[in-house]
Amino acid sequence: MTDTTTDTFFNGRLQVRQPRTGYRFSIDAVLLAHLAEPRPRDRVLELGTGCGIVSLILAHRMPGVRVTAVELQAELAELARENVRRNGLEARIAVVEADLRTLWPKGAGGPFDLVLSNPPYRRRRSGRINPDPQKAVARHEIESRLSDVIAAARRLLTRSGRFAVIYPAERAAELLTEMCAARIEPKQMRAIHSRLDAEAKLVMVEGASGAGPALKIGPPLAVYGDDGKYTPQVAAMFQG
Repeated sequence: MTDTTTDTFFNGRLQVRQPRTGYRFSIDAVLLAHLAEPRPRDRVLELGTGCGIVSLILAHRMPGVRVTAVELQAELAELARENVRRNGLEARIAVVEADLRTLWPKGAGGPFDLVLSNPPYRRRRSGRINPDPQKAVARHEIESRLSDVIAAARRLLTRSGRFAVIYPAERAAELLTEMCAARIEPKQMRAIHSRLDAEAKLVMVEGASGAGPALKIGPPLAVYGDDGKYTPQVAAMFQG
């Protein structure tokens, strides 16, 4: 990885390198890292870590949490390891280069109390596939489909473990159906809007392995205010 940029969080206390022209994380990753709340001493697994952004934010925010970050693409996995070293988090984040479709608890150091994912949003044959391989794999279901991600979460969770995912609102019905089919019962859902007067673009859903049905819908989250700037709640995610 020769050409990268560096982004900072928490007033410079966390520094994250990412490719300048390859796959770059978006606000979705930051939202997932804050809306998914690990419990103290949880063992956390992130499926598809990219440069490690979600795992890095979680470990920084929650000193008692240990994270295993899984990434299929070798170049991104190495960049994630570098970001872990750069931020002095080697004792609490382990980066594993692996295909989530063939991953089992023994190979990942699991099972885990919480599994997180910001999976590819687009079906393989929908829209133009980006010629950049990193972007293509991250955005389209080329290497793994939604069902693959959810099946992996089910295998890797403890008996009562939780799965947290951020996904397009237009595919929310598919997400909930796949989770129920895998016996990960949706327990909490929150709609994420660009602005409160716009339709939801994303949903954040948390489910529990083997739990009974009881879905709670939380308050909507707006990313931007009327002034075009981040709302106070989202701005705090970069500063807290």
